[in-house]
Amino acid sequence: MGQANDVEDATARQKQIDDWLPITSARNAKWWYSAFHNVTAMVGAGVLSLPYAMSELGWGPGVAIMILSWIITLYTLWQMVEMHEMVPGKRFDRYHELGQHAFGEKLGLWIVVPQQLVVEVGVNVVYMVTGGKSLEKFHDVICPSCKKIRTSYWIMIFASSHFVLSHLPNFNSISGISLAAAVMSLSYSTIAWGAALHKGVEPNVDYSYKAKTNSGAVFNFFSGLGDIAFAYAGHNVVLEIQATIPSTPEKPSKGPMWKGVIVAYIVVALCYFPVSFVGYWVYGNKVEDNILISLEKPVWLIAAANMFVVVHVIGSYQVFAMGVFDMVETFLVKKMNFTPSFALRFVTRTTYVAFTMVVGMAIPFFSGLLGFFGGFAFAPTTYFLPCIMWLSLYKPKRFSLSWCMNWLCIALGVTLMIVAPIGALRNIILQAKTYKFFS
Repeated sequence: MGQANDVEDATARQKQIDDWLPITSARNAKWWYSAFHNVTAMVGAGVLSLPYAMSELGWGPGVAIMILSWIITLYTLWQMVEMHEMVPGKRFDRYHELGQHAFGEKLGLWIVVPQQLVVEVGVNVVYMVTGGKSLEKFHDVICPSCKKIRTSYWIMIFASSHFVLSHLPNFNSISGISLAAAVMSLSYSTIAWGAALHKGVEPNVDYSYKAKTNSGAVFNFFSGLGDIAFAYAGHNVVLEIQATIPSTPEKPSKGPMWKGVIVAYIVVALCYFPVSFVGYWVYGNKVEDNILISLEKPVWLIAAANMFVVVHVIGSYQVFAMGVFDMVETFLVKKMNFTPSFALRFVTRTTYVAFTMVVGMAIPFFSGLLGFFGGFAFAPTTYFLPCIMWLSLYKPKRFSLSWCMNWLCIALGVTLMIVAPIGALRNIILQAKTYKFFS
């Protein structure tokens, strides 16, 4: 009898913990929540650097790679949504749970968790810097004669919002912020290409590669690939978002989730394609690595766009941080046997926000380093890990369509993982002399 009671206690505690953890606590999301969250996770401020990536790739390859990436990532996203409930009665609520199912308990954790953490923490640090710099640009555009304030202080000002928002317990509670962020991403993307289109093609526009040497052009091509890989990086939080949708055997969660993903991907296409193609078409190879810098006028519009970026980055930060909070809290409660409490959550989350803030302040050139890390962690989690899991779990017939598709994605993804860091590393070496810590 004692044993039975122990088991009951254990499952009761397990359920109590699951009801407290950020990802599994609320399972009543609507399909449109998943659309907002996916748009917010997907469309980073990276969209503004797409014209620059196009200028490194050129017209033919650039258009091909943009569209191909859109198709491949949509396909891998579909795989993740399908695999979420492939075992009847069980849900893989987190990326690493699916990894453990595919690769085994130990190996699955070691394959997925480090990459997922690199992506989520990396994105959070970049967003701290992006948020701070966009506030700074807003200030400088509105008031060019004011005294300049250091970037570090702007990052602190931006972080102050997260010290409050990070205490929202779970995904459903941030759906409002996420919606605002998703709307903003559409708005500033539209401002970026609309203003460029209105300005019209520059008189002496040049579409050739900037680099004069062949090797320079090749390296730039590699780093352009890295930029595009970074732009399509919403997969790290996909299962976590799907976990918030209710599911019954008759109506599995993949229905509403897939609906949300399709809407999100249409929005992604509306943000990415016009910005990258119009921006490149108007400015050619003279485009800046942030297209809002290329558009100097009208002042009020650029200021508004920068403010939109700030609001969007606030939302994105929260969506990516939720995954990290869940991992840390799961570890503390399940492995370290802490009692789930407000104090525990308050301390861990405040510490995390402070950590990303300090790193962002110390290394404001972090986005330069991102292409390097991005290649290692973004390419696998987005382009080929889902394919490998699919192959190992569903075992499609050799040379069948599914088998060929997956191997093709794996080949492209691995290539990307190898070349993107190379291009980024060269850029880091070239720009290292301009890097200032705590600028």
